[in-house]
Amino acid sequence: MKKQKTIYYTDELNNEFAGDNITAKKIDGEYVYLRNSAKGRFYHTLFYKIIAIPLAWCYMKLYFHHTIVNKNVLKEAGRQGYFVYGNHTHFLADALVPTMVNMPVDVSVIVHANNVSMPVLGKITPYLGAMPLPDDGIAARNFVKAIKNITDNKKCVMIYPEAHIWPYYTRIRPFKSDSFRYPVKYDKPVFSITNTYQKRKFAKRPKMVTYVDGPFRLDKTLPVKNQKEQLRDLVYNTMVKRAENNNITVIKYEKRNTE
Repeated sequence: MKKQKTIYYTDELNNEFAGDNITAKKIDGEYVYLRNSAKGRFYHTLFYKIIAIPLAWCYMKLYFHHTIVNKNVLKEAGRQGYFVYGNHTHFLADALVPTMVNMPVDVSVIVHANNVSMPVLGKITPYLGAMPLPDDGIAARNFVKAIKNITDNKKCVMIYPEAHIWPYYTRIRPFKSDSFRYPVKYDKPVFSITNTYQKRKFAKRPKMVTYVDGPFRLDKTLPVKNQKEQLRDLVYNTMVKRAENNNITVIKYEKRNTE
């Protein structure tokens, strides 16, 4: 019998187990976030709608027997853009699930700069919706403007607030309220997705079941800081509850004593 893999961690907020070993390029003021030119729209249609969506569907169905629960709640966003927050547990599926969940709405995913720094593929991922975090002040302003533009144009922004990939992790790690400033600032609906791993009848590989929840209602009489924290708590607690549906452990995680 194959021995179960164990990963030892020390810090739930900052440990990273993606294992990609990519040297990230600097995302400065020269980086182009919005690719709305004729060329940009063409490549987006080609790479995202014609190539990526069919491949994503095939991979998720064949590899993970992927199912989505409660997707209809997204209709409550109405005719406006919105934000989705999710747990970060698979290097490839986490790039594909947002598309599967939100179709036919276009999705932009906030990512680490690694995702646009890969040879060849890094040139394509921006047309697939990758939005790398900025490294300087000018880039930060462009990044925020791009987020506003995307949601103003009735599209979706996907955020992984845990920030770091923990493969097949079955609980929800703590995350900060920082990334919730965008929906608070732009007054857009917020939803969550929780990817869970569940047993299959005739295969060792787990199936992935994604639960969609929201929209989460805010008390807008609160100060902005409190609104962000309230929104963070609503999303976090919902994801923790949904994570109880995990019923298989692919990788065991143990906290290493650093004392």
